[in-house]
Amino acid sequence: MITGAEFYNVMVAVVPLYVAMILAYGSVRWWAIFSPEQCTGINRFVAVFAVPLLSFHFIASNDPYNMNVRFVAADSLQKIIVLFAAAISYARGGATLDWAISAFSLATLPNTLVVGIPLLTAMYGDFSASLMVQIVVLQCVVWYTLLLFLYEYRAAQALLLARHPGFDAGSVVAGDRSASSGCHASTIAPADEMSVTSSPQNSKELHMFVRNEDASSVPHDASKEIRLTVSSPIAESGGGEERSSSSTAMGSLQEIPKTMGLTKMILIMVWKKLIQNPNTYSSLVGMVWSLISFRWHIGMPIIVEKSISILSDAGLGMAMFSIGLFMALQPKTVSCGRSATIFSMAMRFITGPMVMAVVSFALGLRGTLLRIAILQAALPQGIVTFVFAKDYEVLPTVLSTGVIFGMLIALPITLLYYIVLGM
Repeated sequence: MITGAEFYNVMVAVVPLYVAMILAYGSVRWWAIFSPEQCTGINRFVAVFAVPLLSFHFIASNDPYNMNVRFVAADSLQKIIVLFAAAISYARGGATLDWAISAFSLATLPNTLVVGIPLLTAMYGDFSASLMVQIVVLQCVVWYTLLLFLYEYRAAQALLLARHPGFDAGSVVAGDRSASSGCHASTIAPADEMSVTSSPQNSKELHMFVRNEDASSVPHDASKEIRLTVSSPIAESGGGEERSSSSTAMGSLQEIPKTMGLTKMILIMVWKKLIQNPNTYSSLVGMVWSLISFRWHIGMPIIVEKSISILSDAGLGMAMFSIGLFMALQPKTVSCGRSATIFSMAMRFITGPMVMAVVSFALGLRGTLLRIAILQAALPQGIVTFVFAKDYEVLPTVLSTGVIFGMLIALPITLLYYIVLGM
């Protein structure tokens, strides 16, 4: 049973996070201190500087030669099992691709960095912080990359279906079929937001452009736009004739050959998006530095360490402040309906931890390691998953509810898990 001292330690770690979140929420909803445009600027600062430097700080200070292989394997196996189950459900028609991707996000990608590290450190000590960092590294480098790949695959599938209604895009592997769709593209840029609109010529265009977390905060760079134009039959022509596919280029153009496979196009899109993401750099550079530092016992120069820490120290509080701003700007706390809310909360706080418990026990985790593995799987939803869902317009209301409502009930849920696991 949890003692009074343990409960106090948890409150000391968690309450300041909620204070930052509530102050941000009130500054928009109650006191009108920040306008939506100012909130965008704050969120951009958090996304580009505070969180990447916070991530770098934790990853660079983690010993990569002393990782707990079983713990990391349990976390990876949990994600693989959920992904496999979602894929089977999609293949058998039990779920759409949108719901399959969203279910994977909801069940396996918690807010480990911002909420998990301080919360579990208070519960189980500094030992748990090192384990959380190991998960953060894999989450940033492997699982977010996979999530982006799935979103890009969905976008490519939508493009093919727009060109060939009823076409089995899921069977496309690479090469000939994507070439037959007659797609052209200008200079490749990250596909951060996608929308399909009808043009005056009755064709459908898929626009992809750099947006990062919020398009309103970044001037649109026309030279980085992709416009994939896919023609559809013209109603007025009586049916038989189709317009040929065309490419629209702004700035310097680099045409993709028609023979490029769908898979290769998706990989390019994902790569371009990742290299635009500061969190990718912070994770990779932090991992490289930790490999060098702990291998040859080299300390970071003080001037560099201080330059990083002056912003990374503010990263945790600013990240929670940003979540509060995000909550305040949403029209509803629960915006996806009762059924979808229940589903998202069940995936986040029940399915994910249950799968983690089974695989962790099967891999031999016991005692504190088993408790940490289960509890970190029951953390609130990671906000990055909502950013991706919003960018690609894949059930964004479900993910936003997962983030907002999940944060509101996270403390009682994690405390309940902590008490039950401690019995």
